[in-house]
Amino acid sequence: MELIQKTADLSAYLAADEAIDHHHPVVRERAARLASEAADSYAYARAAFEFVRDTVPHSQDSCDPRVTWRASDVLAQGTGICYAKAHALAALLRAEDIPTALCYQRLAHDDGSGHVLHGLVAVRFHGAWHRQDPRGNKPGVDARFSLDGERLAWIPDPAAGEEDCPGLYAAPHPAVLKALKAAPDRPSLWQALPDAL
Repeated sequence: MELIQKTADLSAYLAADEAIDHHHPVVRERAARLASEAADSYAYARAAFEFVRDTVPHSQDSCDPRVTWRASDVLAQGTGICYAKAHALAALLRAEDIPTALCYQRLAHDDGSGHVLHGLVAVRFHGAWHRQDPRGNKPGVDARFSLDGERLAWIPDPAAGEEDCPGLYAAPHPAVLKALKAAPDRPSLWQALPDAL
């Protein structure tokens, strides 16, 4: 699948916004810690990915009722669904000048009630975009950082109406941000996840 930048200017994929607040002290402190142990930008990107994937539990997996959406809150509170974890990873990567996009898949809802958007990121290395999924591993999910072939949490099944969305967004999609901001808790959010872009 060819990934499509929704914004031509690559600098947009380094920008801060209300969700990807990479100038926030919580984000800067974590980025500095990770960077101090990384030999180069590739090692840093991998470390940031593994940090978000492994140390910030997916709130559905951990039954955490809190809803986070701002990167600094995800890192400070240590919880978030896929979108929030993607915002946190994007902020950590952008904090170290690695262009990072937000992207989505349309997957079957785990409660069997149709489809939902799943959030992930794409990083730019060697002149190309590479999708990464920091949602967190669990039985049946083994996502890994890779620039040599995708190692995502899920592969969409077209027969089930699932698909990869090719767009690369510089900011969270408005439908995603609206759902996150409106939800009083994760169970409510789980019933209001957007199903399409």
